[in-house]
Amino acid sequence: MRRSGPPQAGPAQELIDSGFALENADALFLHEGLNLADIAHVLDLLRREIVPAAAARDLLRLLLEVQQMAVEDFPYNPEFGEPYNSRERFFVERLGKVAGWLHAGRPRREAARIALRIHVRDQLLELVYDVVKFARDTTALAGRHLDTLMPDQTYLQQAQPSTFGHYVLSFVYPAVRDAYRLLDEFDDINRSPAGAGCVNGTRLLDDRTFVAAELGFDDVIEHTRDAMWQIDGLIHVLASAASLLSTQSKLAEDLEIWSSSEFDFVDLADAFTRSSILMPQKRNPYSLSIVRGASGVLIGRLTGFLAVAKSPSARSDNLIFAYGEVPRALDLAIRVTRLMTGVVGTLEVNVEQMAGGLDAGYTQATDLSEFIVQACGIDYRSAYEVVGRTVREASKQGIPGRRITGAMLDEAAIVETGQPWGLAALDLTAALDPRVIIESRKGTGGAAPKAVESMIRQCEHEADGLEAAVERRRQALDHAERQLIERAKLTAGHLEEH
Repeated sequence: MRRSGPPQAGPAQELIDSGFALENADALFLHEGLNLADIAHVLDLLRREIVPAAAARDLLRLLLEVQQMAVEDFPYNPEFGEPYNSRERFFVERLGKVAGWLHAGRPRREAARIALRIHVRDQLLELVYDVVKFARDTTALAGRHLDTLMPDQTYLQQAQPSTFGHYVLSFVYPAVRDAYRLLDEFDDINRSPAGAGCVNGTRLLDDRTFVAAELGFDDVIEHTRDAMWQIDGLIHVLASAASLLSTQSKLAEDLEIWSSSEFDFVDLADAFTRSSILMPQKRNPYSLSIVRGASGVLIGRLTGFLAVAKSPSARSDNLIFAYGEVPRALDLAIRVTRLMTGVVGTLEVNVEQMAGGLDAGYTQATDLSEFIVQACGIDYRSAYEVVGRTVREASKQGIPGRRITGAMLDEAAIVETGQPWGLAALDLTAALDPRVIIESRKGTGGAAPKAVESMIRQCEHEADGLEAAVERRRQALDHAERQLIERAKLTAGHLEEH
């Protein structure tokens, strides 16, 4: 028969230096949640009369002591195994066999699963709150530049006249959508796996709602095997965080290009730049490099976690790495969102230089084509070809878009269609003036100042709603934790008296 039972020899040094060291490095994220999970578990065992009153008293007193202990002060040591093993060793040293009651009806991984959810749910609320601040500062920047003309771009080529306000507001919408996704993911994470046992529950803890309520969870994860081993919610958390930073990275990359001397559209505040050690003239947009790089890191963390998570079912691989990868990814997302908020809030826009970018280009070409369609009843493709030829000839002669004439268009029409279109006598002002073009974009989502003002009010409303949603959830969690600690103190005191 093959050997069964727990190993009798200690772990190899190689295992200590790799696996256990890796897991103990994640104790930073699990310590608080492990304490709360243990306290709730003891209270549950006591109410079921599974644990003796004296043992419950001693455990609660020690757990309340540890709950006040900083993670750096607790003796987590990879020589003893994963963080749970260090805690077990500490409790046994202080209480002897009494510590064994902590295992009743609960595998070691359950406490860690709970602790991860407690930590991640706090991070999710923190991140959503920081997205709210990013959205508000970016919306305020848009409001200051409703009338700041600029050539909007596609493929880094001039596309159409727009305003900086309309441009920068486009980054608020995806950030807000990701914030709502993160709140949805909070609601998914804020469900309890407690009482799931290893895969099929435990005879000792038939009612799983007590621990869930004590720890501030909204519900239990119903299927016990799923409760213990699910990771899809964590994948979604990483995906939304990566999406959020991808949006910020796009803005950062644009601002990096536009802060160059070749564009000179924007300037970063000194506090968000870094000098060159060698070249005295340099003022590098260092903060934007951090944002762009962090976006890549989160994409890597998501990809790496997906690669780990494809293991067969009921394996520890994915969650061993989740304890560190997910909190570190969210911590990076929080830091970078705060950084990008600082960049946006202090950004200086070079209004004249930005508007001047329209003077030498041909961003009016689309509107000129549409004007011809309306004025001459010509199909758009034909108008496009005539305007395209006109622009090509004008660029050869150094004539900017503002100075294109109807006569030039008629000349191109003769070449393209064999006859003039009668454009020489028409007033092209409305089709060539960038400001008039922008004012015409009054429809929903357009660049006209009134349309942008409407979107700004909408974004401000969304930010207020998100902040209120975060505050409701935060208050509920804080209340649950205060109640749990107070109940543990009162119970320990009551048991001491008796």
